[in-house]
Amino acid sequence: MRIRPKARSIELGISLLFVPVLRSLLLHLMRRAVRARLDDRKAPVNQRKIVRQRRSMALAIVQTFENSVKRGHLSPAVARISGGLWGRLLLGWNDRRLAARDFRERTHRSPPLFMAISPGQACNLSCEGCYASSDSRDTKLEWSLVDRIISDAKRLWNIKLIVLSGGEPLAYGSEGRGILDIAEQHPDLLFLMFTNGTLVDQDMARRLAKMGNLTPAFSVEGMRDRTDQRRGEGAFDSVVKAMGRLRQVGVPFGVSVTVTSSNVDELLSDPFLDFFFDKHGAFYGFFFQYMPIGRTPDLNSMPTPEQRVAFWRRMWQVIEDRKLFVVDMWNHGPLAMGCMSAGRENGYIHVDWNGRVTPCVFIPYSVGNVRDVYGRGGTLNDLWHAPFFEHIRKWQDSYGFARREPCKDADWLRPCPFRDHHRLFRQWVDVHQPEPEDGVAGQALLDGAYRRGMCEYGETLEGLVKGIWETEYMGEK
Repeated sequence: MRIRPKARSIELGISLLFVPVLRSLLLHLMRRAVRARLDDRKAPVNQRKIVRQRRSMALAIVQTFENSVKRGHLSPAVARISGGLWGRLLLGWNDRRLAARDFRERTHRSPPLFMAISPGQACNLSCEGCYASSDSRDTKLEWSLVDRIISDAKRLWNIKLIVLSGGEPLAYGSEGRGILDIAEQHPDLLFLMFTNGTLVDQDMARRLAKMGNLTPAFSVEGMRDRTDQRRGEGAFDSVVKAMGRLRQVGVPFGVSVTVTSSNVDELLSDPFLDFFFDKHGAFYGFFFQYMPIGRTPDLNSMPTPEQRVAFWRRMWQVIEDRKLFVVDMWNHGPLAMGCMSAGRENGYIHVDWNGRVTPCVFIPYSVGNVRDVYGRGGTLNDLWHAPFFEHIRKWQDSYGFARREPCKDADWLRPCPFRDHHRLFRQWVDVHQPEPEDGVAGQALLDGAYRRGMCEYGETLEGLVKGIWETEYMGEK
């Protein structure tokens, strides 16, 4: 793998951060650069809050990195590898511009930034309300097919990040190889893996440290009682042990949490944050608001619109005051400029264990199967061009993304077409007839109560956040 000069300079800078006498100076310069680049005083009124929030998030990441180095939770070798790859992802402008130029000449759009793959549906747990309906069934993609998909995405879109989900990714195996073999096969990519943590032993931890390009996000539901209640007795302790093994070898990890109406108050509480971030050294936290799909979907398990707004305020308080790197995939729509699904620029698409391609991990409606496309000599671009995807991307454009700045009529606090604009989403489904990913997704299209409940959720949320968007983000009095 050829290392570009920018990546080399990033790796050098990261190495210097492990020299105590230089660390304070370098981190001071990093913070000063962040504040200068994201100075809200120089931004238009309708962009100031978003600029401030981006600055707060960037400073939280810098602080998290400093904490991990000081506490010995991040090895210099892993930091150099992962830091260089993050630099290639975020600062490799030449690569991205070249890929974007070629792609744009053909499509008049820029390519997606990353891809999510769920290579296998099997899981060694059977969690209540699992979005993927995972169990012991071994439905999966062939290892060689996963490798081909990733290689195709690199060649066509210059992808730099792969998100691995499931099922349980570490339970996946095909053709004598597993998930870690995929990451080793592509050392030029970053991999983010969502895992229940039960299969992470000491040998695997050492292997992850040697690779340096894969970070696990461990699934929890809160503290021990809530985690074990949903995931099974002992699940919480398995995560804690896995974290300890990775901490010992300096591999960064995070937590992944499903936010429900019953655990929402616990998840950003000081005891939760103290335990996972301060005591056990989680580098990041991803919070996914429960989506009523998969096994036994329950609309009442979604955080209510009122809870969602309170969670949004609390999370920004945590980011700004405690400098923790935590992300809410719905409430942080303003940071991403809206919905990231359907292969949007800076967005992604999802390939599941059957080869079906969906707009998002949480939108279980497929535009086609990658096996069929490859069988007739096609590429991922054929799936990217699907009319259902294009319809979503056009809506994203009209909802503010194409403007590159927020506007009154595009409330990015409601970015999700499936949850926040369900009435509109169902119109798209009626027009394009995407294939339901499973029987539950198919039944949802026929369930009048489900449709009414989802539509009512979006309408209630709109009433709650419209004023927030107009006054706090647009600067209107």
